[in-house]
Amino acid sequence: MEETYLLNVEGVKKKILHGGRGELPKLQDGSKFTFHFQTLKDDFERTVIDDSREAGMPMEIIVGKMFKLEIWETLLSSMRIGEVAEFWCDPIHTGMYALVSRGMRRIAEGRDPLEGQKHRCGMGNMFDYHSTGYDDLDELQRTPQPLIFIMELFRVEDPSAYKRDTWAMSKEEKLAAVPVLHSEGNRLVLRREFAQAAAKYQEAVICLRNLQAKEKPWEDGWLKLESLVTPLVLNYCQCQLELGEYYEVLEHTTELLQKHNDNAKAYFKRAKAHAAVWNEREAREDFQRVAHLDPSMAAVVKKELKQLGERMRKKHVEDRKRYQGLFQSSQG
Repeated sequence: MEETYLLNVEGVKKKILHGGRGELPKLQDGSKFTFHFQTLKDDFERTVIDDSREAGMPMEIIVGKMFKLEIWETLLSSMRIGEVAEFWCDPIHTGMYALVSRGMRRIAEGRDPLEGQKHRCGMGNMFDYHSTGYDDLDELQRTPQPLIFIMELFRVEDPSAYKRDTWAMSKEEKLAAVPVLHSEGNRLVLRREFAQAAAKYQEAVICLRNLQAKEKPWEDGWLKLESLVTPLVLNYCQCQLELGEYYEVLEHTTELLQKHNDNAKAYFKRAKAHAAVWNEREAREDFQRVAHLDPSMAAVVKKELKQLGERMRKKHVEDRKRYQGLFQSSQG
């Protein structure tokens, strides 16, 4: 096992576990690292905090895009393609790890990594959070400590060699990508490929939320972006209705209505989801709000309420039969 110290980097030690090939890659702004990593505590058990292989996806970092854990760019820059190396990093380099890990875990769970983030710098956000939502990361946030990173570098690509992910794009590139993603989602809906369409709408929403995080809530810039977000969220919810993901629809429409309580389409989709999971009172209330906010929907609402009533009556009959059967079998 070869052991070296990274020159001119205080608080970092490196061990090469498996040598790479060729020369050190030539890097420029926009170059992309693709690698797997493990994060471990510097304790007797070397407790594993994160493992990208378990998450099922390699990590990617774009050079020069101000990744919150700046030391990772430095570590990767010292590696050759195919190399596996272990890095010990002092707390001066690991203080932001809890926030970075939180974002990566949210992405792996299919959630917006910026969900709930305030319009403040990264360090300000860290002190604002009462909890990251993960107990082990809360501990790291309270008590900064040395961490060990084991990295395997797969490839380094020039900016022109790959399709850039939306999060790595400039503001102008993100704004240009949104209508393209919206259009792709609509095309997939016409082909009834709802899961794929939902993914396009979600990518566009995350792209816009990234931009919104840099704006002050409810000011002009934020509101303009919000006007683009709303139809995308509604399209996403329609896809989830088609896929039978009713609780997903309830979550997203409720969040939307907390900001825009006059959106008839959001009430309509939430009503449909409530009806699907037998929340009769909530469904009726939402359908009635739709008719009040948009009188042109009155006939559609009347039809939906009639169908809801018929479904609920049928369910009550079936429930009575089932309970009677249970009662009779218990008596026997």
